[in-house]
Amino acid sequence: MDLNADFSVRAVVHAADIPWVTSPMKGVDRRMLDRMGAEVARATTIVRYAPGSAFSPHVHTGGEEYLVLSGTFQDEHGDFPAGSYVRNPPQSSHTPSSVDGAVIMVKLWQFDMDDRTAVTLRPEDMTPEPARNGVTITLLHTDDRETVRIEDWAAGTEIDIADHGGAEVFVIDGAFAEGGEDFKTDSWLRLPVGHDLTATAGPNGARVWIKTGHLRTPPTQPAV
Repeated sequence: MDLNADFSVRAVVHAADIPWVTSPMKGVDRRMLDRMGAEVARATTIVRYAPGSAFSPHVHTGGEEYLVLSGTFQDEHGDFPAGSYVRNPPQSSHTPSSVDGAVIMVKLWQFDMDDRTAVTLRPEDMTPEPARNGVTITLLHTDDRETVRIEDWAAGTEIDIADHGGAEVFVIDGAFAEGGEDFKTDSWLRLPVGHDLTATAGPNGARVWIKTGHLRTPPTQPAV
């Protein structure tokens, strides 16, 4: 299955406006943002766990990165409340579940296959830092391939990020405008290399998850 699989063009999904689709695991639904491949895929997805739902134990051959949007997500490594950010590198394994229900935004098969750096950040581990007028940044992860962060944009702030090496922006809360289009909570924007991010925060500001730099190397479908 290919969905928003042309990484040379701008891609948008307003996920709050599309239906949930059942997954192969009972109690787990998803909204797909981009995808290359079948059930094993390079994918960016919003996943909803019903209370008491769980996945079978599995290995993330190509790595997994996720942000908890609501509820509490769990595995044998601990509980991850809303706002938590986790990177499980290639060849890591776990048994995900949620006792009370949770929603996460998850990215699969998007690591350098030699990467073995794990990251676990809960909200109390995060330190927002003023970056420029109207913008506060919480750095989640950075290496020579990509940078991942949460940015808080004050109301009306003009955002201009150039030469980003490809960018993805996911709205955690609030709203912004870009390219003549309005983005609200759960909206997702992907911009290709060479396409500057120029946006304006909404009247109540915006909190966004941003990844940059990762599209300098053209993405490929998992070889399985």
